Amino acid sequence: MFKLELGPVTTRRCDRISRRHALHIGSAGALAGLTLPRLLAEEVANNSGIKARAKSVLFLFLEGGPPHQDMWDPKPEAPAEVRGPFSPISTSVPGTVVLEHCHRSAQIAEKFTIVRSHTHTDNGHSTGYHYVMTGHKPNFADGDNPVPNNEFYPSLGSVVSRELGPKGAIPAYINLPHPMAAGGPGFYGAEHAPFVIEGDPSQPDFEVKDLRLSGISEDRLSLRKRLLAGVENQLKRGQGRAATMSTYYDKAYTLMTSPEVQHAFDISREPPELRERYGMSQFGQCTLMARRLIEAGCRFVGVDGPGWDVHFNCFPSLQNDLIPPTDQAFSALINDMEDRGLLDETLVVMMGEMGRTPRINAQAGRDHWSMAQTIIFAGAGIKPGQVIGATDHDAASVIDTPVSISDLLRTVHHILGVDSTKVVTDPLSRPIPLVDGGEVIPGLLT
Repeated sequence: MFKLELGPVTTRRCDRISRRHALHIGSAGALAGLTLPRLLAEEVANNSGIKARAKSVLFLFLEGGPPHQDMWDPKPEAPAEVRGPFSPISTSVPGTVVLEHCHRSAQIAEKFTIVRSHTHTDNGHSTGYHYVMTGHKPNFADGDNPVPNNEFYPSLGSVVSRELGPKGAIPAYINLPHPMAAGGPGFYGAEHAPFVIEGDPSQPDFEVKDLRLSGISEDRLSLRKRLLAGVENQLKRGQGRAATMSTYYDKAYTLMTSPEVQHAFDISREPPELRERYGMSQFGQCTLMARRLIEAGCRFVGVDGPGWDVHFNCFPSLQNDLIPPTDQAFSALINDMEDRGLLDETLVVMMGEMGRTPRINAQAGRDHWSMAQTIIFAGAGIKPGQVIGATDHDAASVIDTPVSISDLLRTVHHILGVDSTKVVTDPLSRPIPLVDGGEVIPGLLT
């Protein structure tokens, strides 16, 4: 059976959610479980007329809400209960300052842009995640956490999958190390759902199990494919649903038998010294795997990094467990992609669903604060080495160049050459814009 296990997944957040979600594709199909392999996207031509600056997106999502004032937006003149215990440090860009545990990224600040003025009004985890990934406010309350939780509106990754289509055998849209909570295809359907790599690439026994033939030889699989082709011929292959399903069967077969795909998913091929450079954490190795997938032709890779919901005694966790592996992975990624010539054709985005409260609470933590957070941009189309926007003296309110979720999504679409004014229809034939409002972030692009 071709099975994508999307669980068990446990994330430690204030809602104490433990999620399990599995998607099975077929049970006794003619291609050893390749029945209805609808996770594979059909080619869709992009006729927007907009010049594409990037071919792919690598999206690093720090789930739970990274504290902007403890990483990218220092407030050294603020009271101690606002500024926190971390010290500001200079970066490679004169006049730009970040916090001390982002020291690796500080050394390459000329290669990315800091946007300190992202703001929205949804202070919930699941609801804020939905809002960021779809551009639409959810119709459910925070704490209602199916995966995916965007059952109606398609996620950004699914939009990219549909608008750009796959390149070669590699899936157009991939999530790791588990499904992004709001990363589903919505009404676009399962053909634009992410291929999910369930597992930790930092572990020595890691493998992408969904690509194994599960006890069937390639010869026998090939025989089953020929038998299926004969059945399809009798169903007038080339017409209607039979033609559509033939496409899915062919792509699923290619995915399981392609040396290109097998190579892309084999992180053990990376030199040990490069793996160490990314860090042997789960986030570090997922980021390295994401680079491999982008290099192989994936259009949108979403890396979900949980653990940022720091309500209690947060500074030891930030200092030891959260910021350093993120800083190490991000800085290694940018240097590695630049060395390989990938940065010129890939948009890299790092953010969470919210920031954290200006004042440290009575439990020595920071609470939810969607009114201000920082987004990091790098890669194709981005004018690097700058800071856009600003918050006030407490890192509480945006006072310069506010950036909305619609602005974020419109910018990503524009960089990819996708017409964000395009209107699609839902299953009830109602018009739904790809992006509702917003503008390209001022000053961000070259």
